[in-house]
Amino acid sequence: MRDGALEAFQLMRDDIVTEHDETIALMNKLRAEGKERTATFRQLLAQKMTLASMLERYKRYDLL
Repeated sequence: MRDGALEAFQLMRDDIVTEHDETIALMNKLRAEGKERTATFRQLLAQKMTLASMLERYKRYDLL
């Protein structure tokens, strides 16, 4: 593994956690406004599912 790879991975992992949390917060805001049927909400739902899948894989390997 190249120098700095572990640090780069940790930054990426933390970025994904942050993005997942921000996505959920934005979805909650749209939900509160009754905008669950918008294209934006659906795009965020797909993004949330993708990020959640990545986080689950990290958990499976005890990386989170």
